[in-house]
Amino acid sequence: ELHRLVAEVAQMSGLPKPRVAIIESEAPNAFATGRNCDHALVAATTGILQLLDERELRAVLSHELGHIRNKDILVGAVAATIAGAVTLVAQIARWGMIFGDRSARDDEGGAGLIGDLLLLFLAPIAAMIIQMAISRSREYGADETGAEVSHDPLALASALEKLEAYSQRIPLPVNPSVSHLFIVKPLTGASLQNLFSTHPPTAERIARLRRVAQQMGITGGVGPAANRIYGR
Repeated sequence: ELHRLVAEVAQMSGLPKPRVAIIESEAPNAFATGRNCDHALVAATTGILQLLDERELRAVLSHELGHIRNKDILVGAVAATIAGAVTLVAQIARWGMIFGDRSARDDEGGAGLIGDLLLLFLAPIAAMIIQMAISRSREYGADETGAEVSHDPLALASALEKLEAYSQRIPLPVNPSVSHLFIVKPLTGASLQNLFSTHPPTAERIARLRRVAQQMGITGGVGPAANRIYGR
């Protein structure tokens, strides 16, 4: 059944059918990965297969294939690499200040030293904030692409509502470095959420999808295009 839905959504998206994987977990979630559309994979947990109806699951798969079509995995990898490089350079510079030429630092004066220290500590934080902002923007983009492909933004909004509620109760224990791949944040608890979260607020995503539905002339249920897809 999952293979059939992925094949349908891939055809609607104009993409080759990606590989399909199932994660044995009660936590409802899904993700897509792969360096390009010819080497992509879509994974879904057993929890999400049990939680969502077919219409909502199709909308989630449209979101995930939206990531593939928008090349979000590549963009995320580049952003993570740049952020990692900035952090590494800052670490090297800090060690250089500790073990470097003291006389040169004395000549610069205290103000210069404080400025250098602030730059070295703030640069990695700034790089991380930018990386998280890129991740959030790609989620919005995948939502819009998924709504365009499925012609059913309200189904994706409904799925996100369910996923947000259940994920809070049943978090998916994953390495934080890959949490940005999932359709909803798999880990509970976050500080400074707006700056350092890999996902935008689910409520805002749902509001945007409802605005998209209004623009498509859908006020409830599914739109005419979605009716044709579902054979109604």
